[in-house]
Amino acid sequence: MSDLAERLKAGERRALAKAITLVESTRADHREQADALLTALMPATGNALRLGISGVPGVGKSTFIEAFGLLLLALGHRVAVLTVDPSSSVSGGAILGDKTRMEKLSMDLRAFIRPSPSSGTLGGVAEKTREAMLLCEAAGYDIVIVETVGVGQSETAVAGMTDLYLLLQLPNAGDDLQAIKKGVMELADLVVINKADLDPAAAMRAQAQITSALRLLPTHAHAAPRVLQVSALKADGIAALWEAVTAQRDARQASGAWGARRREQSLAWMWERIQAGLRQAFVSHPGMAERLEAATADVRDGRTPPSTAARQLLAAFQLRSNS
Repeated sequence: MSDLAERLKAGERRALAKAITLVESTRADHREQADALLTALMPATGNALRLGISGVPGVGKSTFIEAFGLLLLALGHRVAVLTVDPSSSVSGGAILGDKTRMEKLSMDLRAFIRPSPSSGTLGGVAEKTREAMLLCEAAGYDIVIVETVGVGQSETAVAGMTDLYLLLQLPNAGDDLQAIKKGVMELADLVVINKADLDPAAAMRAQAQITSALRLLPTHAHAAPRVLQVSALKADGIAALWEAVTAQRDARQASGAWGARRREQSLAWMWERIQAGLRQAFVSHPGMAERLEAATADVRDGRTPPSTAARQLLAAFQLRSNS
């Protein structure tokens, strides 16, 4: 592992790809090796700007990320993009092919693009995305972008692992209040209206409506929310967006909110993995499979309340674990 760690810190792309494959593996021996690797690399992590990007299908996320990434490269940054695709029900692999849709960015050696299948993970964020993010930071990428699948719970997931969350919207998205009701806007640090060149009047209306709506939300009540128009295809407005990102970063770092958010995210990540580990230990514990199957049938057929079944199963698990 020491050799792989040194190669990764030296910026070797093949070593980074191998390390991400290692942390994504479900084999127990690979998990131990991944833990050792991440522990060795921790001092070299934490120095990147972590950006989350999401939006409805068709909003142009890949085109936007490519235009944004190319600007960042021109400014001297190294950019890593972790795209989380839906999983194929046949092969289990990623199906959207984001890497092929960012042709210019993927060809630049200063950029690293890694598509990963969500593998059914709730929220569309791959289980090991956080670990892949740390590996990219250790490899010297100072900006890490996480693109999530579609919308829904993915917003909560990506906002919980990044420094700033960008929500992409369309100029003619329909009822803006529907997005507000879902709580999507509450999580956004910046709202980006993409494809603004297609209908400038509609983009202007959307910008005004969303700006007004954001002021009604508790999370934005005392701050001026930023809603920007861009055309990723023409690279219009991308530079202004980067200025808005850096302004928010600088303000939060000065106030101490930046570091506090990172610490809270680390603790939340730890508890998330504890919960996942306990679930795995529960279902794999000898003797629990039969009880779980019986309890599942009782709950499904309405013979036992779900809460009662859960308490009975947990009591049985605790008894077996202590014996």
